Amino acid sequence: MTMSNRSLAELQADFRASSTNAMPIAGMITWAALGIAATALPERTVANASLYIMAVILPLAFVIDRARGRNLFGGGDNPLVMLFLRGIIMVALTVPLAVIGAKGGQPLLVLLGMAILAGVVWIPFGWAADDQTGTVHAVARGIGCYLAYGLVPAPWTGTAICAVVVLAYLYSLAFMRPLGPQAEVRPAAA
Repeated sequence: MTMSNRSLAELQADFRASSTNAMPIAGMITWAALGIAATALPERTVANASLYIMAVILPLAFVIDRARGRNLFGGGDNPLVMLFLRGIIMVALTVPLAVIGAKGGQPLLVLLGMAILAGVVWIPFGWAADDQTGTVHAVARGIGCYLAYGLVPAPWTGTAICAVVVLAYLYSLAFMRPLGPQAEVRPAAA
């Protein structure tokens, strides 16, 4: 990673301009598919599948962008891109907590944990993009998932958790600042 002489505002504008909405689209597709599968599969199978959700979203986002002739994070010389990607690693390191918590015979705790933990990456994404939508996404998604887990009866609990995640992605797609070439880029100071 190279150090930049650009201001934080310039780096954030560049992050928006070089990013795309492929990640929220990939996340929405992935979680919707898991939610649909949850209507027919055993809780343990759905919980185990949720462990791989973060490993599916990023590659799917790259495929979506390639199909649209775009590059997910553009240049890559922006340290905020690296901060966001390292945030994904940070979240991945906490995934075993969800598995350990479910050892008591409640597999949906794994799904709940993954739904919330995978949402935490929206906090650094939102900060890097200078957009509160990321924080609202993460907090609302977490609270909504806890409510779905606690209030929606079986066999619909897993599907309800996934539905909350999909709704959080829809919110983000509707309200986040524009990403990509249409985003405002401020020139670097001379």
